[in-house]
Amino acid sequence: MRPHCLRFTPAGRRRLAGLNAEYRDNSLLTRPQSLVAIHVVAVLFGATGIFGAVIEANAAVITWGRAVFAVLTLVLVGGALGERGFKQVFAQAHGWALFGSGAMLALHWVSFFISVKLGGIAVATLGFASFPAFITLIEWGILRERIQRVEWVRLFVVSLGLLLITPSFDLHDIATEGLLWGLLSGASFGVLAVMNRRVLSGVNAFHVAGLQNVVVCVLLTPWVFSELRTVSVNDWYLIAALGVICTGVAHLLFVSSLRCLPARTAGLVVASEPLYAIGFAWILFAEVPSARTLVGAVMMVGAIFSASLAVHRAKH
Repeated sequence: MRPHCLRFTPAGRRRLAGLNAEYRDNSLLTRPQSLVAIHVVAVLFGATGIFGAVIEANAAVITWGRAVFAVLTLVLVGGALGERGFKQVFAQAHGWALFGSGAMLALHWVSFFISVKLGGIAVATLGFASFPAFITLIEWGILRERIQRVEWVRLFVVSLGLLLITPSFDLHDIATEGLLWGLLSGASFGVLAVMNRRVLSGVNAFHVAGLQNVVVCVLLTPWVFSELRTVSVNDWYLIAALGVICTGVAHLLFVSSLRCLPARTAGLVVASEPLYAIGFAWILFAEVPSARTLVGAVMMVGAIFSASLAVHRAKH
């Protein structure tokens, strides 16, 4: 029987003494609240593309600002919640892994926002949603892990879905260029996910997120420094909202929910992010997806749901 989520009380501490460390951490949320929180996370992640579309600053500036406000949020909220020991992270993890994963995060965000500006929210989000396919290819081609036949089938379905959502096969088509940037966003996120799982899995996720965002800031500062003074006040408000709500708060909710929910359950819900993004674009910007795009989206999201659900069932 899976242990119930408990509040951090003396009685709770006694009952949790013999349980897995995942359930010994201080929990901010009950299990029902965690389920609600993870759905909120999916919505916030889906809204990221909206900010990329309405902010007039370039992709590098958006990413830099997002990381800055995310770091401030994580530090302030983490301090209030008793999250300490950022310095100890370097003793637990290789410095190159933190730097490399931060670099992948920067590339992921910059390429995603470029994709939004070139191809639109739906194309960018679906391009990014290809990241499970890149994870499969990395684990098979580089890490030499055995890939089951059903996983190759899912990879094929995702690839076919990508072909369907491709606006055209003309590389001079700006929308197609946007999809390619979206695929780069998915590929870099796939590398980031593998690094987090293989190298940083034993490190406090809250601390890793904060330090990865610091790396993003450091790497992009030389590229954006001369442009920061040209950013409008309205854009700064939007960038702050993106960094605080869609990054800092979203990550806090994600980490908190994982203390009561299996990671695979959370992943199953977050896989619905493209659906929220397409819905937002449809309602707010009248970006009505074509029938072919919808079919491709259903195939891709269906494959992602299938993979998450299969692993989730295997855990029970």
